[in-house]
Amino acid sequence: MLDVRCFIPRRADKLSALLKMNLPNKLTVSRFALTVLFLWALFSPLRFNDTLALIFFCVASFTDYLDGSISRRRGLVTNFGILMDPLADKVLVCSAFIAFVESTHLNPGAPVKVAAWMVIIIVARELAITGMRLLAASKKTVLAADNLGKLKTVFQIVTVIALLITDATNEWSPWLQNVFQPWVAGFAQLALWVTVVLTAVSGLIYLWRNREIYLSDT
Repeated sequence: MLDVRCFIPRRADKLSALLKMNLPNKLTVSRFALTVLFLWALFSPLRFNDTLALIFFCVASFTDYLDGSISRRRGLVTNFGILMDPLADKVLVCSAFIAFVESTHLNPGAPVKVAAWMVIIIVARELAITGMRLLAASKKTVLAADNLGKLKTVFQIVTVIALLITDATNEWSPWLQNVFQPWVAGFAQLALWVTVVLTAVSGLIYLWRNREIYLSDT
């Protein structure tokens, strides 16, 4: 008969390891949890689900800024953070855009529609760059993000927030609706197109500039 007590020390060790993580790494891990909460809120039947999803996404995005700032300021850069921080960012952003395709399907009358092909470009770009960075890491080479890539990330986050606000305004008081509804949908639509173009262009430029990484294996 299986003795359940044999699993207790292992669980205790895992919990101890998590508690011993430095603050930036804890923030990175929390971003995975916040992504799950964001997706739950987005499709929840709760009355203010879109507003709740907006809050979760904003908090998750802020942890991205916070963990990087703290790790650089306190010298807490670790291999775990180098690997998991960008992965957490990609999981958060890609999950949001994929979810918008589903919400567009569920709500055909939405003021801003996120097409599947747009999300395919965004996800494909992130997977390609991540794959190339892993290949570079296997060759003891670190590929840092360039300025265009950082700008792309900013636009992605701004676009997701704008799309969430577009949906969430229906749950807000009339005076807030009067502030946001006249312009936020148009801004979200423009930001979406800029994000798709910037994501594709920045990815192609990054792949070309670092082509020796993958061409040397062909």
